[in-house]
Amino acid sequence: SGIVYNVAVVTGDIRGAGTNSKIHVILHGSKGLKNSGKIFLEGGEFERARTDLFNVEIAALLSPLSRVTIGHDNCGVSSGWFCEKVVVYCPFTGIEQTFPCGKWLDEDEGDGLIERELYEMVSLRQRRLKKSPWSLWIWTSDIKNAGTDATIFFQIYGDKGKSDEMKLDNNSDNFETGQTDKFMIELPDLGTFYKLRIWHEKRNPFAGWHLNKVTLLKTLTKEKYSFSCGRWLDINEDDNEIVRELPAEGSLVTEVMPVIKYRVTVCTGTVSGSGTDANVFVCLIGDQGDTGERVLYNCINTVNKFEKGNADEFFVEAVTLKQVRRVRIGHDGKGGSSGWYLAKVIVREEGQPESEAVEFPCYRWLDKNEDDGQIVRELVPAGESPMLKNVSYHISVKTGDIPGASSDSKVFIKLYGEKADSSKEALLVSDNDLGNYFERGRVDEFTLDTMDIGKINRILIGHDNVGLRSGWFLASVQITVPVQGRQYMFPCNRWLDKDEADGRVEVEVYPSEIVPIEKLINYEVSVVTGDMRAAGTNAKVFMQIYGETGKTELIILENRSNNFERGATDIFKREAADVGKIYKIRIGHDGKGIGDGWFLESVMLKRLATKMKESDKKKKKKKKKSDEEEEEETKVEEAMDVYTFVAHRWLAKDEGDKELVVELVPDGESALEGKYQRQCVCVCVCVCVCVDTTNTYEVHVLTGNVWGAGTDANVFLSIYGIGRGDTGERQLKRSNNLNKFEKGQVDVFTIKAIDLGELKKLRIRHDNSGASPSWFLERVEIVDLKESTTYYFPCQRWLAVEEDDGQIVRELVPVDEAFVKKDSENDGQSLATLGLEQK
Repeated sequence: SGIVYNVAVVTGDIRGAGTNSKIHVILHGSKGLKNSGKIFLEGGEFERARTDLFNVEIAALLSPLSRVTIGHDNCGVSSGWFCEKVVVYCPFTGIEQTFPCGKWLDEDEGDGLIERELYEMVSLRQRRLKKSPWSLWIWTSDIKNAGTDATIFFQIYGDKGKSDEMKLDNNSDNFETGQTDKFMIELPDLGTFYKLRIWHEKRNPFAGWHLNKVTLLKTLTKEKYSFSCGRWLDINEDDNEIVRELPAEGSLVTEVMPVIKYRVTVCTGTVSGSGTDANVFVCLIGDQGDTGERVLYNCINTVNKFEKGNADEFFVEAVTLKQVRRVRIGHDGKGGSSGWYLAKVIVREEGQPESEAVEFPCYRWLDKNEDDGQIVRELVPAGESPMLKNVSYHISVKTGDIPGASSDSKVFIKLYGEKADSSKEALLVSDNDLGNYFERGRVDEFTLDTMDIGKINRILIGHDNVGLRSGWFLASVQITVPVQGRQYMFPCNRWLDKDEADGRVEVEVYPSEIVPIEKLINYEVSVVTGDMRAAGTNAKVFMQIYGETGKTELIILENRSNNFERGATDIFKREAADVGKIYKIRIGHDGKGIGDGWFLESVMLKRLATKMKESDKKKKKKKKKSDEEEEEETKVEEAMDVYTFVAHRWLAKDEGDKELVVELVPDGESALEGKYQRQCVCVCVCVCVCVDTTNTYEVHVLTGNVWGAGTDANVFLSIYGIGRGDTGERQLKRSNNLNKFEKGQVDVFTIKAIDLGELKKLRIRHDNSGASPSWFLERVEIVDLKESTTYYFPCQRWLAVEEDDGQIVRELVPVDEAFVKKDSENDGQSLATLGLEQK
C-alpha cells in the first residue's frame, strides 16, 4: 500500500490525434532523485479530444513532481499520438500539477520522438484539499438473504468535520451473504471519528441488506475504527428503514456515542391547498453533526401523509446530535400538487417528556410558484428568525457558448466553507425564470438559503446524467454573498459529460478570485394590509429605510405569491445596507394595474444586532487574564431589533390625501427581543418625536418666460435635509393649475414627509415624455410650513436633451432671498453670474 496519484492524460483535438499504442509514464520526484519507474497506463482510450484518468499507486512520496516522462511503444495500426498535456494530482499533498506537451509523439511527425520529457507550468499549480488513503472493509452478515444488489452509500463524521457522501458501486458481486468487501478510499483530515452513516436507496422488496459491521484502517498510520451494526437495511424488516447510523468504536475512541430515536412531528398548515403529494425529507442539525437527509416514508400515526391540517409523526434514528439547533426540510417537487404549506416541525428525543420538545416554526410555502419559490427551508427554534439567521448565497451558473453545451439533466451544487459545508442542493428554481435552464450561452441564477458556512473554500457542481441531452458544458460559476461582503469566481470551462473529455459529470472547483463587495445585512419586512373593502393592491410596492448612518437603496417588495391582499400579512427577506438605528421608512407603490389603491395597516422591520456583554467590558480592566476570560471577552451576543411602523391609511389616487407614498416613524419605542436588552436611546426619542415628526413642504415651481419653456413631461422632485435624510423622489402630480409647467407659470404642490430640518439641496428631473418635453426651469421655492421658512433654489437653465448641456436632471442649492430678487431685477446678467448647480 502506497501513495495514490491521479493522472489525467489529455489527447489533443486535432485530426489523427488518437493512438492504439501502449502509453507509459514515469513520474520524477523533486530534484529528480526518485522516480516511479515505467508505469503502463492500462485501459485508456487515448482518442481525439478525450481525457483518460488513471489512479497510480507508488510506494514513494514524489509530489510535488519535478517532471513527467511520457511515451508509447509505437505498436498498432495508427501508433502516432498527439498529447495535449498531463495533469497529476496527489491527494496526500493536495497538489495538482499541469505538464503541457502540445506535440506529436510520432516517428513520422515533427521531430520523430515517441517519448518526451514534460515540465510543469507552475502558474497552473493548484493546492487542493489534502486527503489520506484509508482501507474500508464491509462485512455482510452470514444469514439467509443478507446480501444485496443495491449501490451502497456512506458518510463519516469526525470532530473536525464530515466527509462527502461516498458511493460504493455494486458492479462485481459485492455485498453478498457472509462476504467481506474491501475498498480503497481517500478522506480529508476529519479528526477523531465518532460515527458513520451507511445506506442504500432501493425500496423494492429484494434489495434488503443485513450489515454486520464496517472497519476503517488508515493505510499509512494504521489508525483503526470499527462500526458495529448487526441490523437490516430493508423496507420489510426491523423498523423498515434503509439507513443506519453507527457509532465509532476502538482504541482511538474515548466515548462510544449513544444511538437515539428522535420523534419528528411535521405539522402541515391549514391554508387552502396546504397538502403535498411530493416526497418530503428532513435533516436534523445539532451541536454534534446531523442526521443527513432522511425521506419521511414510514409515518407512525397517519396513512395519507402531509395533508392539510395533519400532524404526521416519524422516527429518525441517529447517533446523538446533543442539542438539535436546526431542521432542514424540503421535498422533491414531484407529483401533481407538490406545493406545500408547512406550519412547523416539532422534535424531541423518544422517552423525553413533551416539555423537552423543540418547536421549529415555518408558516411558509415550499412551492415553486409561491413566496420565494424555494422548496427546501432551514428552520430555527421558536423565538429566532430563520430569515435573519440564514445567509443567502446567490449563485450564477453560466453555460458555455459552444455547440451542444445545453443540458436537460438535474444540476446540483455543494458549497464547502471554513465553518461548515452546505448540503448537496439541486438547482431547481431559478431567480431569473428563464424557463428551460442551462441552455447554451445563458446565465441561470439561483439562491441557496442556508446557515452561515463562512468563507467558501471550494464547490462541487455536477448533474445526474439523466435526459436525452444530459451532457453539459459549464463555463463558470459566480457566487455572491452580500452578508459576507464577498463575491467568488469559479472558472470551469469544461464538459460534464459521459462522452466528452474525461467522462466525469461532477467536478470540484476552487475560486480563482474573491472580490470584496458592499457588505449588507438581512432585514425581515412584514407588511400588513388593512381588513376593509378593496384594501388590497396589485401595484408594485417599494420601500426605503433611513437610519443614523445612511439609507438603503429602493427595496422592491415582491415575490411569486399574490401579495398585499385584504387582511393579509406578507413577509419578505431583503438584503440591504446597515443604516444604524432606524428613524423612518418610506413606503409606497407605483399606482399601476387594476385596483391599485391600497390600505396599508402597518409595517414591521426586524434585523439582528450584535453587542458585547457589559460584564466583559469590566474584565478588560484586569491586567492579568486567563485564556478563558479572554475568550469570554470576544463573545458577541445577538439580539433582534424590532421596529413597528403604524400607517392605518390609504395609498390611493382617489382616497384620503390621494398620495401613493407615505413616510413613517417607529411607533413608540423599538420593541426588543434577544438574549439581552439593549440600552436604546431610541425609546425616549421616538416617544418625543412621534408627537409631531411630519412636516408639510409647499413647493412652488416657476417655469421660465423664454419661448418654448413649458413641458408636457412628468416632473419628479427630491428634497434633501442637512443630516436628516431626504423625501425620496416624488412625482409632482397635483398642481393648483390644470395644465402644469406652462411658460411663465407658477405651479404649487404639497409634499408630506418626516421633518428634514434645514434644507441643503434638491434634485429635479423629468422623464422626457410627451409631445414637447423640453423645459426651461426658472427656479423652485420651497416653504417649510412648520418653521414658516422659504428656501429659494434658482436654476435658469434648460432641462432638455437638445438644449444647453443636454441634461434633463438638475441638482440645485438654496440661495439668499435677496440674490433671487436682485436676479429678477437684473435679468441680463443672471445666466453669467449663476453657477450654483452641483450637476
